[in-house]
Amino acid sequence: MADKKELLKLEHIQKWYDCGENATKAIEDISFSIQEGEFVGIMGASGSGKTTMLNCISTIDTVSDGSIYLEGLDVTAINEKDIASFRRENLGFIFQDFNLLDTLTVFENIALALTINRVPVKQVDALVQKMAEKLNITDILEKYPYQISGGQKQRCACARALINNPKLILADEPTGALDSHSAKILLSTIRRINVEFGTTILMVTHDAYSASYASRILFLRDGAIFAEIQKENDTQQVFFDKILNVLTAMGGDACDVS
Repeated sequence: MADKKELLKLEHIQKWYDCGENATKAIEDISFSIQEGEFVGIMGASGSGKTTMLNCISTIDTVSDGSIYLEGLDVTAINEKDIASFRRENLGFIFQDFNLLDTLTVFENIALALTINRVPVKQVDALVQKMAEKLNITDILEKYPYQISGGQKQRCACARALINNPKLILADEPTGALDSHSAKILLSTIRRINVEFGTTILMVTHDAYSASYASRILFLRDGAIFAEIQKENDTQQVFFDKILNVLTAMGGDACDVS
């Protein structure tokens, strides 16, 4: 089997914020790469730099030094006027708080992503129906967000993130607003999206159980990579135990291990 190509590459990125006479460093010289089709988790305590790093990758924030490449394109060099189109064409987002529009139905929330990307109207219905079938939400397409459960809202958010076939899905604490049952369903859905469709996923989480669904995990502490582990042929339980061992080495209270 041919080696998968490198999709995302971070080279010595740094990020600091000027606070009057002082500068706070959020990211300290981080470098790593992600291959096409990988499901990578990022773990770390609050203030470890994981969300800042995700924001820099997504172009929501900018790096102070270093470079970020997506399929060889230097993301840090994109002009301000081109950033919005870069996000639309390359990235999909899954947020903790769903970010659904309450005045639109589930169908319309998903279709909106296609409309913004100027997909012809005659193609929209078929594309939404196909994605809804994949995520098992065809029965709620005509409902509004207030009429469905948190887990259904998050699957709707997944459909919206995937509908334009992005190169990379960025998930920021996707289970944070869900109960344990809904979280398990969502995580299984995200892993299925990765395995069956080959979608590349980068997920930030503080939760060890959520992280155990990924195939590789990077642990951040004080803005730097503390450790990295691969799932390889481990069962999910064995991988979960390995995650707990790293968290213990980091100090035990670095993340939620419940």
